[in-house]
Amino acid sequence: MLMKKPIIVLNFKNNKSSVGKNALKLSQIAESISKKIIVCVQAADIYPISKSTGLKVFAQHIDPIDFGSDTGFILPESVRSAGAKGTLINHSEHRLDLSTIKATLRRAKDLHMTTIICAKDAKESAMLSKLNPDYIAMEPPELIGGDISVSTAKPQVIKNTVDLVKKANPKVLILVGAGVKTGEDVKKSLELGADGILIASGVTKAKYPVKVLKDLCSI
Repeated sequence: MLMKKPIIVLNFKNNKSSVGKNALKLSQIAESISKKIIVCVQAADIYPISKSTGLKVFAQHIDPIDFGSDTGFILPESVRSAGAKGTLINHSEHRLDLSTIKATLRRAKDLHMTTIICAKDAKESAMLSKLNPDYIAMEPPELIGGDISVSTAKPQVIKNTVDLVKKANPKVLILVGAGVKTGEDVKKSLELGADGILIASGVTKAKYPVKVLKDLCSI
C-alpha cells in the first residue's frame, strides 16, 4: 500500500484533541482535505474511524504476540480486524529493542499490514531499513513536538538519511518528522530526497488544523 508523494502520515498520539470523538472529528477534517492522508490512531479509535472515513488507518503500535494469555498487549489480529491497514513500529515514545522490532515486523507482514519503522537518526534508519519495512520514518528525538522543523534545523540529517537508506535498501520509502508544521517543511523535505512526512503535534495541537492540513497538502 505505497502511496504517491508527498506521503503525509498523521500520528494522533494521545492528545485530548485527537482521541475518542475528537479523533473521529479530526479524521473527518483530514479526509475533507485529502483522502491520501494516513492517520495513526489509538487502538480503540481504529474501528470507528475506519468505518466512518475513507482514510487509511494505522495502529500506533502492535505487540509481537499471537492469540493467547497476553493481557494488556495489543494483538495484531485485533487491530487488523478493526480496520488498521498498517502500523507504526518503534516510535520515539515507544522504543523497542531490535529483537522486538524484528518480531513485530514479522507479525505485521503475516497480516499484510503496511509497516513504518521509526528511527532516531540516519545511521539507525539505514540499519532498520535492512529489515525490509515499507517505510522508515526518521525523527530526531530532540526536535519532536518542538517549534523548529527537522528540515530547517538539521537538513543534512535528512540528506544523510536518504543517502544511507537508499544505499542499504533502495526499496524502502523515507519519511521525516519532528517539528514539521508547514507546506514549506514538506517541500524542503522532498527536495532533500524524502518521500513524505510523519507529523503529529503540528496538527493535533494546532488552533486551526484545517489550515495546517491544507498547507501541508498544498505541495
